[in-house]
Amino acid sequence: MMKHGLIISLSFLLLFLNYSTTTSAQSPAQAPSHNLVQTVPAQAPSKPAVQPPVQPPTQSLITPVQAPSEVPLVQAPPRKAKPEPTNVTKILDKAGGFSVFIRILRSTQVINQIENQLNVSNSLTIFAPTNGAFSGLKAGTLNSLSTEQKVQLVQYHILPSFVSLSNFQTLSNPVRTQASNTDEYPLNITTQGNWVNISTGLVNTSISGTVYADSQLAIYKVDRVLLPLGIFAPKPKAPAPAPAAAKPNKGALDSSSSSPSDSSTLDNPGATLSNASGARNLTGFGFGLVSSVELALVLAVYFVWSV
Repeated sequence: MMKHGLIISLSFLLLFLNYSTTTSAQSPAQAPSHNLVQTVPAQAPSKPAVQPPVQPPTQSLITPVQAPSEVPLVQAPPRKAKPEPTNVTKILDKAGGFSVFIRILRSTQVINQIENQLNVSNSLTIFAPTNGAFSGLKAGTLNSLSTEQKVQLVQYHILPSFVSLSNFQTLSNPVRTQASNTDEYPLNITTQGNWVNISTGLVNTSISGTVYADSQLAIYKVDRVLLPLGIFAPKPKAPAPAPAAAKPNKGALDSSSSSPSDSSTLDNPGATLSNASGARNLTGFGFGLVSSVELALVLAVYFVWSV
């Protein structure tokens, strides 16, 4: 019995030792597997570090490029009212030295036409004469013009399009103005380097400065008034009248046909015939022809005296 008890106790002891060794052997094997599971979350931040950094730079580059094109075309507020046209008289008054030209623009109401054209987006070029240019005219030149002629004179200083200083060389002569036509109001413009020369056929001048210029209106300063041929061309002189023929002196004719003829008639009846025919010419009763009755009387007198 004692043997059997020892055997049983030894078997239990062996089982206990076997169990303890197996548990101790299994615990190190599982530890690495547990560590492997914990290292997987440690690698998770490496994925967004590779993929996401590619997209943010592309978005930051696209945003500034699209912004300028969208702001004026889409997000620009609508215009509430049309802008006022350029005030030409205000520009000239601010520049100074154009008071005479301003007065003529207003008196002829050409300034209203200019403002209307600028209001409908038409472009203009104006040659503005200075006060010194008007003072160079003969006294009474402007006062001698009719209202229509003054309007034509002002419009002769206006071109119906915008011309910059560099584009005058592209114009073809005669240049069209807002005056009547190019036949009666020709204007020739030539360029030489930076100089712009203007000729009307009566006046030669050049642009001496720019008063104002934008994309629609250009105002240039000229030191002489542009006088068109249609208004200021010298008129041809009338031909001198032919000298009148000297009228015959009636008293002289009467005296020459009085006593000398009477005395010579008695001595020379032929002279009587010639005097009679001359009297006819002077009194206008014939062209030196003697009627038959008068001829008979003259022959009778000649026959009596000859006997």
